[in-house]
Amino acid sequence: MISVIIPTFNRAVLLAEAVSSVLDQKDLAQKMEVIVVDDGSTDNTARALAPLAGKIDYIRREHGGVSAARNLGILHSHGEWIAFLDSDDLWLPQKLGRQMKFFSDNPDLFICQTQEVWIRNGSRINPRKYHKKPAGNCFSLLLQRCLVSPSAVVIHKKVLDFSGLFDESLPACEDYDLWLRIGCRFPLGLVDAPLVIKRGGHSDQLSATTGNLDRYRIEAIVKSLASGRLSADQVEAAKKSLYEKCGVYCNGCRKHQNFSEAARIEALVGRVLSA
Repeated sequence: MISVIIPTFNRAVLLAEAVSSVLDQKDLAQKMEVIVVDDGSTDNTARALAPLAGKIDYIRREHGGVSAARNLGILHSHGEWIAFLDSDDLWLPQKLGRQMKFFSDNPDLFICQTQEVWIRNGSRINPRKYHKKPAGNCFSLLLQRCLVSPSAVVIHKKVLDFSGLFDESLPACEDYDLWLRIGCRFPLGLVDAPLVIKRGGHSDQLSATTGNLDRYRIEAIVKSLASGRLSADQVEAAKKSLYEKCGVYCNGCRKHQNFSEAARIEALVGRVLSA
């Protein structure tokens, strides 16, 4: 069983198309459950999903953020494998089948993702070289930026049992935080084909509404260092990345006259680096 979890909030216009792209996965209809978690939408989300009744599990909750929605979906899931799809993205029909074959061919791996086609404001864009998706033991690369896409990933449930779920206290970079916790112990697999259409440019995307994301990446790295799960080499790489991100973030704070925030972060990072 593969559990596909789709969190959504006020995306009725895009949601039905996203769900249909999951239901269209070739040869896997009998092996999937599709769980849509409505995070307190105030649009016509429920009406948009009505034609799919009986094909999906629909859960509605009070608005609590994407991490809480994904976690609720995980807790309601029955599958051995967990996949995610953001409600503005789409899967190509062979996406899930290619990943499950990858796991069959690589039984020592328990998480993998695919490449993506990026669409922003209706136009295709090319990812930068630094967005290249990694494979293998790549904790040091995951520190640099978020290189795993929720819509592209499939994870064995035991990975989440070990690493924990999404951190609901983080308003952004919750996926970056989880990939660090996973990547320090589990190698990543990659199906090197663009099997996800990632649609961006919406005004309600977290990256557009939560300001400087380095603040939350710093918090995630601090958590990783405090976990006691990092090897000596990983600790060194994490401290190096923490120092660099602290410098960039605090310089930005001072540029915008936010001296108290710069001082707070520098004090926090200073304590961690000297430990």
